[in-house]
Amino acid sequence: MTAVITENVTARQQAWAIAATVCDPEIPVLTIEDLGILRDVRVTEEHNKDDGGLVPAVCVTITPTYSGCPAVDAIRDDLKAAFAEAGYPSVHVDLVLAPAWTTDWMTEAGKAKLREYGIAPPSGMSNAARHAGPIRLTMAVKCPQCSSLNTKELTRFGSTSCKALYVCQDCKEPFDYFKVL
Repeated sequence: MTAVITENVTARQQAWAIAATVCDPEIPVLTIEDLGILRDVRVTEEHNKDDGGLVPAVCVTITPTYSGCPAVDAIRDDLKAAFAEAGYPSVHVDLVLAPAWTTDWMTEAGKAKLREYGIAPPSGMSNAARHAGPIRLTMAVKCPQCSSLNTKELTRFGSTSCKALYVCQDCKEPFDYFKVL
């Protein structure tokens, strides 16, 4: 996907737009912006190794969904490819593990894309977003196929460790649930 860039935006906004087109390799309907792992984009200049002139350099900061996420290398490669295609010869991708990623960082658009893709999006807030107070009750997970709340967890870990496997008791369809982290 190519970012649409106009002349009335800053270099940072242009670079952010490019980075925001990169999709998550495990859930390709989500961009890294939808997931909330795209944390920062900076544009500077550095010396060209060939002629010594200045060329734009981009530094993208991402926070993986968890520290051992196997998609990080693919995301890094996809970021570099997207910027190379847009004419940025120098791209650095920094991984930042603190603060730890949380599903609270996912966009509402990203949650809607998950639902449309057949994955129940996270519901509720993570421990990081909650304040001291009443004890949180476990809520039912809505089936992304028929919207029933009559669902049951089959296993705590689904196709990736970020997801749990559920089944709908009404339509009988299994589905992934993107866990609140």
